[in-house]
Amino acid sequence: MKINKFSNKIDHVLKKTIVLVGIMGAGKTTVGKILADRIGVKFIDADQEIERAAGCTITDFFEKYGEVEFRKGEERVISRILAGQPCVLATGGGAFMSQATRLLIKKTATSIWLRVGFEVLAKRLEKRSGRPLLQTVDPQQTLKELIKERYPIYNFADLIVDGENDGVDTTVSKVIECLADYCPSKQSV
Repeated sequence: MKINKFSNKIDHVLKKTIVLVGIMGAGKTTVGKILADRIGVKFIDADQEIERAAGCTITDFFEKYGEVEFRKGEERVISRILAGQPCVLATGGGAFMSQATRLLIKKTATSIWLRVGFEVLAKRLEKRSGRPLLQTVDPQQTLKELIKERYPIYNFADLIVDGENDGVDTTVSKVIECLADYCPSKQSV
């Protein structure tokens, strides 16, 4: 493992995978890559691993098999990753909605919700296509509905970091500070 100025502060959580959760557009992949580099562990994007396992894009998978089958595959891929070496794992926006996945993450990893408000998300997502759940008549209304449904569940994450418009470096620094202060033995299960 790469040793740097951050690993001493968060050595107690580096024994587990750090799982980033949050809605699409929250910055899980961007923050995750930089976080992994700063703390000296491998970065894994669950969506990329799912595409590799399925042999097609997530959009194609949704079209061919639907969301229910996608979520089953997602659970298997995340379970496999969590059984491996500690890393930083960016999950898809719906992964934490699965109770089985959420409980597995709680048992084997440290979860961090990258919380971002609607306006910031809408601005980030309007520039990106390829989000299967936003292929609707009114993507902004769909996003609002997803926020209403998912944010109460994301609140079960071990840590919450606001990732509004601070910039990615500031958000990564906030994550590292939260990890440094986090003591799992003090948390209720």
